[in-house]
Amino acid sequence: MKKEFLKSSNEQLKKFAEIVNGDKPLRKVTADEKLKVGVDLGTSSIVLTVLDSKDKIVYGAYEYDHAVQDGIVVNFMESVNILRRLKEKAEKVLGRELKTACGAIPPKTGEKSAKVVANVIEETGLLCTGVEDEPTAAAKFLRLSNGTVVDIGGGTTGISIFKDNKLIHVIDEATGGFHMTLVLGGRYKIKNDEAEKLKRNKDKESEVYAVIKPVVEKMAAIVQNMGVEIIDPVIVVGGATNFTEFTTTFSKELKRKVYKPLYPQFVTPLGIAMFDD
Repeated sequence: MKKEFLKSSNEQLKKFAEIVNGDKPLRKVTADEKLKVGVDLGTSSIVLTVLDSKDKIVYGAYEYDHAVQDGIVVNFMESVNILRRLKEKAEKVLGRELKTACGAIPPKTGEKSAKVVANVIEETGLLCTGVEDEPTAAAKFLRLSNGTVVDIGGGTTGISIFKDNKLIHVIDEATGGFHMTLVLGGRYKIKNDEAEKLKRNKDKESEVYAVIKPVVEKMAAIVQNMGVEIIDPVIVVGGATNFTEFTTTFSKELKRKVYKPLYPQFVTPLGIAMFDD
């Protein structure tokens, strides 16, 4: 795989990053055209994405949150309130109502988890058209027919392996960005909120990464020890991968090249919206 493989995805991600949470969409929309909406209820943030009928980016918004833990909604009304604000913000920017949305959950977290996500979406007035698994959504955005997607969010690591456009293996482990936060909190003897801010501080990245590197190595070990063949390319996505040395560590542990798109935290949310048909 060459880096050119991610060129199209990176161009889309760059455009999304420029307009997310802004006051203007990427383009104006008409009152009656089909819009596709994705809702990603993450452990550290909730992201709403809007695409047109051709899966081109229109708008998006997000808020940090603590309403989800290890991929499971633990504070229903907080999730609803945040999503309602994001929906209202998007509708104001777009100048029209959003009617449907697709959600997602970590792999193999069950029908109950999917039902809760659907209920959160519908509580805001949106019709939930489906609930997908997160790494599969990421693969759809990346247009990946063969390969391994490792989706590392705030609470979980989801791994999906694809061959000839078919999902052949999927697992989920409760290790993610929050575990990095816990390690930082323990190392510096600070509260989780302070540790989370420290983790996101780009000026402190080198110092922070030295502390949380063992967590990244554990994530790579999960992939290495799945007991099934890893199919190249291996692509890491999710907010917890937002460290410069992340792919270097993963590549060393897996003994193979590992790739990461630009703005990896937005890959899955955009892929989720592509399922809103």
